[in-house]
Amino acid sequence: MTSVPSFAAQDPVLALIGNTPLVEITRIDTGPCRLFVKLENQNPGGSIKDRIALFMIDAAEREGRLSSGGTLIEATAGNTGLGLALVAARKGYQLRLVIPDKMSQEKIFHLKALGAEVVMTRSDVGRGHQEYYQDLAERLARETPNSFYINQFNNPANPQAHAEGTGPEIWEQMEQRLDAVVCGVGSSGTLTGLTRFFRQVAPEVKMVLADPEGSVLAGYVQTGVLEQAGSWLVEGIGEDFVPPICDLSGVREAYTISDAESFVTARALLREEGIMAGSSSGTLVAAALRYCRSRSRPERVVTFICDSGNKYLSKMYNDFWMLDQGFLPRENYGDLRDVIGRRFSDKAVVTVGPDDTLLTAYGRFKLYDVSQLPVVEGERIVGLIDESDLLLATYDKEGRFREPVKNFMSTNLETVQPNAPFESLLPLFEQGKVPIVCEGQRFLGLITRIDLLNYLRRRIR
Repeated sequence: MTSVPSFAAQDPVLALIGNTPLVEITRIDTGPCRLFVKLENQNPGGSIKDRIALFMIDAAEREGRLSSGGTLIEATAGNTGLGLALVAARKGYQLRLVIPDKMSQEKIFHLKALGAEVVMTRSDVGRGHQEYYQDLAERLARETPNSFYINQFNNPANPQAHAEGTGPEIWEQMEQRLDAVVCGVGSSGTLTGLTRFFRQVAPEVKMVLADPEGSVLAGYVQTGVLEQAGSWLVEGIGEDFVPPICDLSGVREAYTISDAESFVTARALLREEGIMAGSSSGTLVAAALRYCRSRSRPERVVTFICDSGNKYLSKMYNDFWMLDQGFLPRENYGDLRDVIGRRFSDKAVVTVGPDDTLLTAYGRFKLYDVSQLPVVEGERIVGLIDESDLLLATYDKEGRFREPVKNFMSTNLETVQPNAPFESLLPLFEQGKVPIVCEGQRFLGLITRIDLLNYLRRRIR
């Protein structure tokens, strides 16, 4: 196995970076090919970016650009921030990260727990805008004394980490028999570093690009023209420009993968192979499967599990989020039932019974992060209780927490039938009320403002 960099050897946690396992996909159809995935989620920080974080920080130290007690500053839309946070914590540096607002909450919580300062910025603006994440990070670095701007997109230590570490590991694990490697491009370190390594040891190995739909890179490889970038939900890969360190010269084929295909593939990878991968890994595996299934002869192909899916539990592994985004199918009726975000028939509505105590209601408010609860008896809604009802009932009368919900719930309900016009919802929203959809006496669900917004957004896909 490739040894860990010597500069990590003295730290027992940093010494765990690299030498990640390689496993074969055996239960998903890979056509005539054998597909292997390198489990970069086994790095101590949970992603492939641990490698470049360690290389870039060590290079800055060796070159005298980073001094004791300094502040690291970086722009990241993915896992580089987590890798930097881990290394910075072990080495005693401060870290300030500029992050677009599409990053999952799990990652943000993880970063803050490691001691990083998070500066959130907009994900809907491009290069040159004052709130574009890279431009903002560069400005903060200029304004912060004793700081070092990591600049992963233009840092030669980024691809070097993969040329010296990841590439040799793959080559050894594959017993020097390899036909293609499927990579995504975020900062482009993985693709560029592996291109350099395999160009030297095995130039016949094909580099294959996996790119989210909306990114400009696959189109650029195919046509040589940089088109206008769109938007995508997959985190960590895809760009609206070609990074300065990016070497696309070895890319033989490029695949554009939609958010829906990425998320569904990642979920299938967990269900079929037991591998819980992140969203960018879904893109890579989807592209790798397309490549493998299109071959006319057997090939040996490698791609990456870039990070762990436990950072996406609130997103692509959450059925409700997938439904809200329109990525999972569900029965459509052509009426208000299609607007209900959480259908009672799917057991998706958090409710209480009329004889449940206020303490039970309080617990469900907290556990499910909701502010109101339908009070349901059988299939019939008999009331609503919200946080205000609970507060008024128990203020200075804590003993009432043991009393039943039915004594304090509101029974003045605004119900609508499924065939009511969509416009009928707006006056109720303006009055601060929540439309309750019922078919006769049968409770179907509530419609919130965000439910209606999600419905309208899905229609423009």
